[in-house]
Amino acid sequence: MELAGALQLGELAAAFAALPVFPLFDAAYFIVSVLYLKYEPGAVEMSRKSPFASWLCAMLHCFGSYILADLLLGESPIHYFSNNSSVILATAVWYLIFFCPMNLFYKCVSFLPMKLIFVAMKEVVRVRKIAAGVHHAHHRYHHGWFIMMATGWVKGSGVALMSNFEQLLRGVWRPETNEILHMSFPTKASLYGTVLFTLQQTHWLPVSEANLIFFFTMFMIVCKVFMTATHSHASPFAPVEGFICPVFFGSVSSGHTSHHDEHGASHEVSHPPPPPVKSKEELNEGTRKRKAKKAE
Repeated sequence: MELAGALQLGELAAAFAALPVFPLFDAAYFIVSVLYLKYEPGAVEMSRKSPFASWLCAMLHCFGSYILADLLLGESPIHYFSNNSSVILATAVWYLIFFCPMNLFYKCVSFLPMKLIFVAMKEVVRVRKIAAGVHHAHHRYHHGWFIMMATGWVKGSGVALMSNFEQLLRGVWRPETNEILHMSFPTKASLYGTVLFTLQQTHWLPVSEANLIFFFTMFMIVCKVFMTATHSHASPFAPVEGFICPVFFGSVSSGHTSHHDEHGASHEVSHPPPPPVKSKEELNEGTRKRKAKKAE
């Protein structure tokens, strides 16, 4: 029975890994990506003032990961735009979300139950892109572990990594929102996932690619759907990171800074600044006033 169950699970994973992502899953990916663009402050106003700039931002949200991966591997960054079907589909999604009469399409796809389905479908595409990025890099660089990990990472989270450039197209510059400094859950999950796929591709992880795609996709779907449904930004990796990071990388200590600030503040209180020295003209003016008062 256990062997039969394992065989059935393996067949399910193989069938899931062979499931085509175009057009249904790609459409869901584009819908969620353009929805996140519309949530950005000023995105709707920009679509009215400059539809072309809005379209470019939407294309970056939909295909930013492919652009970064092509740049890393020395290929043309506009190579993926030769896929006319995907570009037309993404353009149609952008137009319907921003310009559909009475916002009907936006209201339908942003309805929470529908949105959760699209979020789950987007994670299917994300994991496929991570696996494809690692496989592509392994084909070009058989022993380049870090190249495989970098390619898979940008394939899974390239949109977030290009967020600052996309902000420039919208006329916004916020370097403090750099994704490298403040990684979101998809960026971290893509990084951890690409490590697993790299280990699997180099035969250090004894599991088939189909099984890894299946289980990692289920993990991503559960996490993202739960976070979207509860409007939570807490990372599932936070408890583990909170335990491991202080051990290996130390913890941020504000004691020295606060002590310095308190010392500086007490120093200022105990030693107030001396009163300003009066000039000679002010002294002469005060002497004349006193003499006038005595005369009166």
